[in-house]
Parts: sequence; structure tokens; C-alpha cells
Amino acid sequence: MIQRKWLHSLLVMLGAVFSFSMGLAAGIHLMKTASRQLPQLDTSSDFTLIDEAWQTIRTNYVDKTAVTDETFTYGAIDGMVNALGDTGHSRFLSPEMVKAQHEYNTGTFEGIGAYVESRDAATVIVSPIDNSPAQAEGLLPGDVIVAIDGEDVTTLPLNEVVQRVLGPAGSEVTLTIFTPATGEMRDVTLARAKIELENVTWAQLPGTTIAHIRISAFSERVSQDLHQALTDIQAAGLTGVVLDLRNNPGGLLTEAIGVAGQFLPEGTTVLLRQDAQENMKTETAVSEGAGLDIPLVVLINQGSASASEIVAGALQDNGRAQLVGDTTFGTGTVLNEFDLSDGSALLLATEQWLTPSGRVIWHEGIVPDTAVSLPIGTALLRPESERQLTVADLQSSEDAQLLQALHNLQAAQ
Repeated sequence: MIQRKWLHSLLVMLGAVFSFSMGLAAGIHLMKTASRQLPQLDTSSDFTLIDEAWQTIRTNYVDKTAVTDETFTYGAIDGMVNALGDTGHSRFLSPEMVKAQHEYNTGTFEGIGAYVESRDAATVIVSPIDNSPAQAEGLLPGDVIVAIDGEDVTTLPLNEVVQRVLGPAGSEVTLTIFTPATGEMRDVTLARAKIELENVTWAQLPGTTIAHIRISAFSERVSQDLHQALTDIQAAGLTGVVLDLRNNPGGLLTEAIGVAGQFLPEGTTVLLRQDAQENMKTETAVSEGAGLDIPLVVLINQGSASASEIVAGALQDNGRAQLVGDTTFGTGTVLNEFDLSDGSALLLATEQWLTPSGRVIWHEGIVPDTAVSLPIGTALLRPESERQLTVADLQSSEDAQLLQALHNLQAAQ
């Protein structure tokens, strides 16, 4: 059995399902190590009851088509992981989910483009991906998936909900969505698509010398793309940056450290990792950043998770940036990914991460310095659309979080 470590966003990417992870977040890849020797179980005593149940079902259950080795094996593994009580975090991944997880980290995948988390036994949307079917159809952070193609899924574990949403590009799936903030229930039909993440986009905010940088996810090369963006921004004579991490579900740990390192001196603490014995490991900025001195404000919201929270927490704790927006999602476990022989895998929580000052983020989130909440459904400004905006368009925007960040930067200059 091969073991990998992920600082996971605790998210599932629907369609090309899977977090992260984090993340997530998609999932955040730390390292790959050789298999370790596990203690041998006395199968004669430990698995007698399981074998009895399996043989009884196989012999007596009336629907023989439902009794397959794969179904029962996966069900038994899933049941063992669920018995840990770490709902929505530690989990069993089918081969399809493992493949989708790894595709996400390359920045290209197929699906509806949304991230979900299991909370209070409900499957909850964390955030849609930019330019995805989920975003186009108006799925929002906090939305609850109630049914898929007309079948109730409120009693199903997260993995089963995810499996039902999986499907090839061009196929359709209908989700019944409940929005707690409004009490609305609606059906949303989405066509799965091939999605390519555009890691970093930026634009000069009209009438200002401020750049708005949007990071949509922490997949491969995002820190390199950010370095280039910051170089271009300063070459253009711009004097401040709004770093937008809203609805960013996370991604690779190496990229989170790299992004933080664009604004923090080498050797500065980015995060702490604490294991079950409360041992601490420090992760520090390692690159020569392109934005060490430029004034900075960071935008966050409920859809900011995992790697986004690492970066926001590091910049806040080190006094490098003000945070504006809403409290973040509150993810933060380090998961070991154990690859199984058929391509499936186990994700097991072995560590949690903390901010440089030691704040626990799991289930708590990062709290902004300036709290600004937006009404449900408010359209967030994106760099790709800002290039066509006038000064009047910007000032009349409903994106009060971005306007507040701009105000904070201008007031400090």
C-alpha cells in the first residue's frame, strides 16, 4: 500500500469530483513516501463476524445482482472509515474519485465545477469554480444538495452523493438545491463540461493605481503565475494589490507556501502542522517573492478554504495584509492518502494545521480584519470583466467587499 500525505481542503470537487481539497481542495499534496509496514491483524478472530455477515448475505439475499465483490468490498471499507466519526473528512475514494483528485491538481478536469463538504450530515456547496457550469447555473456557497436526478440523497454519505454526480463531459445531471438563507428549493440541470482552471488573472481597477489579482484555485504553477503577475503589475507602475481569494477552495500545499512567499520574506512562518501527539512542524516561505513591499489587502469569504486559509492566515498573522470580507470556511486537516491495490484510496486525518500564531482554523475559519457581508447572489467582480469597466461602473458595483478593500488600500497610501 502506497502512502501519500495531503493537507486536504476537506472538499469534494463535484463532477471531476474531488477535493481537496482541501482540498483539496481541493487536496494539498505534501509528499509521497514508500509503503510502511502495518501491524498484522489476527484475521481468524478480527474478521470472523464480517465473514459471517458476508456469507449470509451472499447466500440468502434475494437480489443476486446486488451482491458483487466490489460493491461489498467498497461498502465495508467505507463503513470502517465512516465509523471513525470524521464525517466528510477522512474518507474512502473509489478509483474514479482518485483520478479526478489528481486531475484537479493539474488544473484540467471534467465535471460541473463545484466543491462540497459534509456538514451536519448534509452535502453543502462550498464554492463553484470560475467559469464552470455550477457557477453559470447560480450554485452558491451554503447551498445544500437534496436530490440528484429526482432521487433523495439526504441520507447518503458524501462519497455516494459524489459518485452520483460524476459523469462524462456533455452529459447532464439535475440537482435539487436548498438555499438555507432564503428557504428556497429549486431544481438545477447542469451539463458537465471540461474545465480548465485559469490560476491567476489580474486587472487594473479603473481610475486607480491598484491591481485586482484573482486566484481561483491553488493548482500547479499558480505561484509562478502570481510571481509573473506581480512583476508585470509593478512594471506598469501600479502601487497596490487586492488579492482575491473568495470562493477559492484550496489546492496544493506547495503552491500555498509559494503564494505566501511572494509577499513574505524567506524563512517567515506560513503555517504550523500539529499531529495527534501535539508535535509541531513549521512550514516557512522559501521563495524570493515579487511582492514583498507592495501594499496588500486580501479578500476572503465563506467559500475560501484550505490553501486559501493558509495564505490568508499567514499574511494576517505576520502583519503583512489586512483581510476584508467574511469568515472563511474553516478547513484544516492534514490527511494521509493510502493508495490501495485496485486504484482506490483511503484518506485519513493524521494532522491539523494552524496559523503562524497557533490559531486553530478547523471548524472556526479565518476572521477578517474588516467584516463586509454581501447579500445572497451578489455578483463578484472579476478581473476579466473589469477591463471593460468605467470608473462609474466600478463605484456603482454591488461588490462592497472589493470596494472596501480598495478604500483600505487608498486610505493607507
